[in-house]
Amino acid sequence: MTEIARGDGEFYILKNGEKKAEITFSHDNNSNIVIEHTYVAEELGGQGIGKQLVAKVVEKARAENKKIIPQCDYAEKQLKKKEEYHDVLAST
Repeated sequence: MTEIARGDGEFYILKNGEKKAEITFSHDNNSNIVIEHTYVAEELGGQGIGKQLVAKVVEKARAENKKIIPQCDYAEKQLKKKEEYHDVLAST
C-alpha cells in the first residue's frame, strides 16, 4: 500500500519527490470539512488511490466529530455510494 502523507489542508502521495495524488480540503464557517479537489496521476490509476484519499478525510472527520461537504464530484460519488460514510456526509 502506498503511504499517504498529511499536509496543511490535504492528504497526498509523493513519488520521487513529486506529488502524484492529492485530496484537498478546507473548513467552512460551521467547521465542516469541505473536500475541494481530488487528483490521482495516470500512472497510479486503477489502484484505488482516490478511494484511499477519501477514506483519510472520512477518518479525519470522524476523529474531529465533523461533517464533510464534498465539492469534488469524485469525493461526492464515493461518500454517497458507501453507506458506511453516510455518518459524516453533511445533509444538503
